[in-house]
Order: sequence, then C-alpha cells, then structure tokens
Amino acid sequence: MPRDEPRAAPAGAAPPRRARDADGTRRAILDAATAEFSEKGYAGARVDDIAARTRTTKRMIYYYFGGKDGLYAAVLEQAYGGMRDAEGALRLDELPPAEAVRRLVETTFDHHAAHPEFVRLVSGENIEEARTVAASPTIRERNAAVVGAVAALLRRGEEEGTFRAGVDPLDLHMLISGFCFHRVSNRHTLRAIFGEDPAAPARVEAHRRMVVEAVLRFLAPA
Repeated sequence: MPRDEPRAAPAGAAPPRRARDADGTRRAILDAATAEFSEKGYAGARVDDIAARTRTTKRMIYYYFGGKDGLYAAVLEQAYGGMRDAEGALRLDELPPAEAVRRLVETTFDHHAAHPEFVRLVSGENIEEARTVAASPTIRERNAAVVGAVAALLRRGEEEGTFRAGVDPLDLHMLISGFCFHRVSNRHTLRAIFGEDPAAPARVEAHRRMVVEAVLRFLAPA
C-alpha cells in the first residue's frame, strides 16, 4: 500500500514525486466528491460514482479518507474553508470600517455567485441537520473566527461614529450571507416563477449594489 508521508526533502528542494502524486490524487478525489455531494447530497452520493469521476479507485478513496463519512467531512471543510479564506484575504482590520463592510459584502456575494456548489453543499448539510458540521471543530472554529472579525469591525465603526451601536455580529453575518445565499440557492425557482434569471449580468450587478447599500444603511447611525 502506498505511503502518504514520504521522508522529508532537504530545505528548498522540490517535494518528492510520491508526495506530489499523493497531493494530486487527494485533490482530485476532493474535487470529484464535491461535485458528487453537491449534485446528489450526502444520501444520494456513492463512493463508486466518485471513484468513476477520477483516475483513482474506491480503495484509494478509503485509504485517504476512511470512507464516505470522512470524505464528506473533508469536502465540507474545504468548502467552508474557501469562503473563510476569501474573507481572511480582505484584511478587514486594515480598512476603514465602511470600506471593510463594503468589501466583505461584495466578497460574500461574489463567492456565492461563483461557487454554487458551496451553496448546494450547505443546503444539503441543513437537510442532514448539520450532523457533520456539528462534529467538525475545524468548521466551527473557522466560522467563529469570522464572526469575531466582524465583531471587531463593528466596534471600530461604533467608536468612529460610522456605525450605530448594538449590532450583533452574528446577525450582521446572517444579513449579509442571507441574500447572497438565497439568490443562488433559489435561482431555479425564481426563474421558473418570475421569468427572470438572477444570474443575468445586469441583475447580478444590481443585486450586488443593492445588498451593499442595504447593509451599509442598516449600519448607519440613527
């Protein structure tokens, strides 16, 4: 059986080929599993079908992830991590409060629009009553970190007189993500019922401006 942890290479040297191959195989499995779980949900996804999407085998999936549950957890951790990485790259503490909020809203909007698979995975995990998310310290810690960053941003805005006092950071997080999530999660029913495509470029731009303005007006001092 191949080993996942080859001997350490000298400093500055390229990773050994076996390590590169292992990383590539793991990424390929995660990509295939993300597609499978986002399309079919946890219950409908099959490890055999995930293996068929890759150049690897079912045996290798079990080797790297221990089974369907472990693979599903890794997919969710990667999906939530992508959202949190995008937020972390903003360096909100270095921006004026109003600009920081604007950038945060725009980044949330753009990430949800560009990654409908993330929206589908979160929707599916809610159907599963957050069983896997609740058991993942990684997901809980990273999401707690972003709420902490928002709390610090709100405090700065209050101190400078830019934001009104008393806004709960989790409530603000939900306000921002709620619209960004809904327009992606419900895009098919919105199109079927109202005959309008939320993904049409003009509507995307209008929605992006609208949610930024709504959040900033909500935060403005009375």
